[in-house]
Amino acid sequence: MKLKLPESSFQAYLFDCDGTIVDSMPLHYIAWKKALAEQGCEFDEGLFYEWGGIPIVEIVSLLNKKYGLKMLAEKVATRKESIYFELLPQLKAVPEVVEHIDAQFGRIPFAVVSGSTRDSVIASLSTVKLLDKFNTLVCAGDYTKSKPDPEAFLLAANNLGVTPRSCLVFEDTDMGIQAATAAGMASVKVPPPWERRAS
Repeated sequence: MKLKLPESSFQAYLFDCDGTIVDSMPLHYIAWKKALAEQGCEFDEGLFYEWGGIPIVEIVSLLNKKYGLKMLAEKVATRKESIYFELLPQLKAVPEVVEHIDAQFGRIPFAVVSGSTRDSVIASLSTVKLLDKFNTLVCAGDYTKSKPDPEAFLLAANNLGVTPRSCLVFEDTDMGIQAATAAGMASVKVPPPWERRAS
């Protein structure tokens, strides 16, 4: 399967990380399930994908509200991340996205714009040997409003010194696409793993 990009000459590419550059969503889900089971909390897989792009601490808060729990966000987040790091040897890059990274690397600047922690993004990109391709990383904690708010994408464009309208965003979630659109950026949607494998 090939990703069809919008017609235009872009001055920068902005990439979400999980589910976009790296096929990490299945591993993140395993980590979430394990960390939450220890707290007596469920996490439906459909809901997990629907909430893709929301920072960890916000997800814990949403689950607390949904199930009437009082889980400590930082504690669950730390545990979930440690389980994810244990699973990293299984991580693979998304070939359809790497193709575009390889094609434009050195010609235009790249940024990662993620709802994950900086440690998680660096660990994921290092595992698939792509970390050195990116000029800037914008991660959870670098901005105050998460996707679908455009703040993180606008910050990345500013870091790269390019205008928002000259950026192309690669995203796997509707929330991410909405954030890109709100930032005035063109975008391309990366299909989920099961759709990519089917084509």
